Amino acid sequence: MNISLVYMVAGLSSRFGGNIKQFAKVGSKGETLIEYSLKQALPAGFTKIIFIVGEKTRKPFEETFKKKYKGIPVEYALQEFDRAERDKPWGTVDALCAASDIIQEPFIVCNGDDLYGTTTFAILIDFLKNNTENATVGYTLEEVLPEEGKVNRGIFQLENGYVKKIKEYFDIEKNNLQEKKIDENDKASMNIFALQRNVLPLLQKSLDNFKKENENDRKKECLLPNELSQLIQKNKIIMKMLSTPDRCIGITNPGDEEIVRKLLENQENPQCTTHLSV
Repeated sequence: MNISLVYMVAGLSSRFGGNIKQFAKVGSKGETLIEYSLKQALPAGFTKIIFIVGEKTRKPFEETFKKKYKGIPVEYALQEFDRAERDKPWGTVDALCAASDIIQEPFIVCNGDDLYGTTTFAILIDFLKNNTENATVGYTLEEVLPEEGKVNRGIFQLENGYVKKIKEYFDIEKNNLQEKKIDENDKASMNIFALQRNVLPLLQKSLDNFKKENENDRKKECLLPNELSQLIQKNKIIMKMLSTPDRCIGITNPGDEEIVRKLLENQENPQCTTHLSV
């Protein structure tokens, strides 16, 4: 069965100094963050890699991965936006829809600046091979919050092992969970989903409606967890929540690459029995 691995790498974080954080070196052998992610993912058995790139990331990614990486075909989709009308792209749904023409099979879509763990990819790809539903994994909120600073997270509401809703919370930090009315043990989305191909036209329709409703807003984004949540609540898709022993490690701010590097070293140490996160 053909299954694609789709990376969203279009965005650049201003907090990362304008550099492409996916190319930060984090591996013990000098592997970049994206190369380390591929090292975790490819043993699961993907048949195609798709990078959703932006204007600034397109050239570096094409030069690095070309049209084949470790024997697996690589394709690129460009997320564009009109700078005269927008201050930023239309968000992660827009990014994924930009790749819809080259996604012809079930796929796993994820961030290019997070490390999800080898087992996570294996669990999701096994699900796609044996089911016609969609799936995701949730991470304990406490484990995917930085020690300092604020982040946005989608929080899952579950029923009998299935996702009923994903609610986006903004500016979360460790000391304001009570104020946000969320719990440190809630399951959070880290933007990794195993999706069937037929979800894409549904997302495209959602995106078209979103753009019409927000045509005068220069910054509002159409976010993948939100739109998947809407499709779930309208009974248009079903999404299973799966468990993973891995914990997500990611880069947000300059300096995080050093933290990630040390965490990866600990994971590779036989005496280390836990997966940590930043």
